[in-house]
Amino acid sequence: MATLVLDNGAYTAKIGYSSDQVSVIPNCQFRSKTSRMKTFTANQLDEIKDPSALFYILPFQKGYLVNWDVQRKVWDHLFGKEMFKVDFAESSIVISEPYFNFTSIQESMNEILFEEYRFQSALRINAGSLSARGYFRSEPYQLCCLLVDSGFSFTHIAPYCRGSRMKDGIRRINVGGKLLTNHLKEIISYRQLHVMDETHVINQVKEDVCFVSQDFYKDMAVAQLKGHDNTVMRDYVLPDFSAIKKGFCKPADQVVLSGKYKTGEQILRLANERFAVPEMLFHPSDIGIQEMGIPEAIVDSVQSLSEDMQPHMYGNIILTGGNVLFPGFRERLEAELRSLVPAHIPVKVTLPNNPITYAWEGGKLLANDPDYEEMVVTRDDYEENGHFVCEEKFDI
Repeated sequence: MATLVLDNGAYTAKIGYSSDQVSVIPNCQFRSKTSRMKTFTANQLDEIKDPSALFYILPFQKGYLVNWDVQRKVWDHLFGKEMFKVDFAESSIVISEPYFNFTSIQESMNEILFEEYRFQSALRINAGSLSARGYFRSEPYQLCCLLVDSGFSFTHIAPYCRGSRMKDGIRRINVGGKLLTNHLKEIISYRQLHVMDETHVINQVKEDVCFVSQDFYKDMAVAQLKGHDNTVMRDYVLPDFSAIKKGFCKPADQVVLSGKYKTGEQILRLANERFAVPEMLFHPSDIGIQEMGIPEAIVDSVQSLSEDMQPHMYGNIILTGGNVLFPGFRERLEAELRSLVPAHIPVKVTLPNNPITYAWEGGKLLANDPDYEEMVVTRDDYEENGHFVCEEKFDI
């Protein structure tokens, strides 16, 4: 039987067969102002010739799956002829869900997987549990790890010991990639150019030019300097979707101080925004969110566990999710934790090669595990016992 692994994130779906490679596909629908009546789904984004003022229709709100109509259309597209040509009668599925998911959402998902798509068996599991499984498989001598998963809607801190999550230690910060992009849109709109409708473009700007400062106040002072002394300043060329399909950052040595380029390119000049936006992951209170930053949340999580476990947790911190790809993120987090954790305890923060698909890789290992058949719920089980059997088996 073929096993499909789907890490169903709020921004991208990471999907592929357990015998194959992963595909990262937008988990949403789009409408563009140039073709207002037509709706594009998932990777059809590439077909939109002019993605300015692109309107996103997201199945997730605040990290939870609430718009089933959109999610069904995305899944129909992924499972259908264009993408994976899933033969439901011969397929099993591993699908991720957020921590502390609502029972009503879980029941809807069970119904859709078993009654509509009619998968032969299914396993619903937290993405963090898949990541932990992948980590323990690659480091068989480790007993504990602490996962920092910073995604589109939230950042979760989740401790795992011997492969099972420690529920009491899970912490959530309501800061994710969506908030960072929205904040960058507001700053640019206030200072330079109205871009509140340009989520797609500004998201690209954020990924291309933002970084995590190692010394916030020092970088802030540099960003206020004039001329070439301001080493933080960069010029970003916005796409016009005819000659320039995708925006790009001009090299530091090509920045024209007057800001007037002969080519007629539309330029965004970015200085302290480059590091002030990712700083919200460390200090959400900067924009009025009264919550801990990631380093404090890690310490709070670890201190809720037994003392024997604490050194193991600090020594095995794994970063996953799109936000951890900001340059300097790992180094800053390790430095801040070093100042918060007792000196005799070693601190080690690991950034995997691809933190976005790390959970999917864990799901692939799980699907090929000899114990996999014991963990799933089959369609016969579900038809006989309903949601009860899923609740019993999936709480892992």
